[in-house]
Amino acid sequence: MTKNQQLIAYTLGITTLSVVYFAYAWFSAPPLQERETFLSEVGEGLGNIAMWAILFIYARTLLKLIVGKGKLSERLIPEYAHQTTVSLWRQALRYLNKTHVHVGIATTAVVLLHIAFSGGMLSNLFFIAVLALILWQGVFGMFLRWKYSPVELKRFSYLVHAQFFTGITMGIFAWFGHMLID
Repeated sequence: MTKNQQLIAYTLGITTLSVVYFAYAWFSAPPLQERETFLSEVGEGLGNIAMWAILFIYARTLLKLIVGKGKLSERLIPEYAHQTTVSLWRQALRYLNKTHVHVGIATTAVVLLHIAFSGGMLSNLFFIAVLALILWQGVFGMFLRWKYSPVELKRFSYLVHAQFFTGITMGIFAWFGHMLID
């Protein structure tokens, strides 16, 4: 199985499990009464900011896949424009690399505030899983940048933090969690 096929199989598996849990929760749990307050409205705004920040973070990953070595960039960029386009994308990638840590910290904070202000999210297993995955990414990302981290911990942190699977899981769980609330 190629990496793309593994990624597709993983995405289909997580989506299938999410649909099964969604159906179970939809038909067995009583609906939650939504309370609209000023803080919940602020929480919804923070949720939109968090969504765009997460897309910004994962755009870096997608850009790395496009600009990197391999057939994907050859398929997306016409041969006559390859050098010019790749250099522009590499400049964008440099900017995303510089801002990745700061955007990641801000995103973690905004997601936590979104959860705190929106209320009622800790009764939803999808959101608990998303929260755990975001904290997971944040902690291992911190170990990558902390100057006192041992080399073995940095290696392990890179392997754990740089997984596209985590982002896919967060996206699917967040989407189904919001569908369950709505």
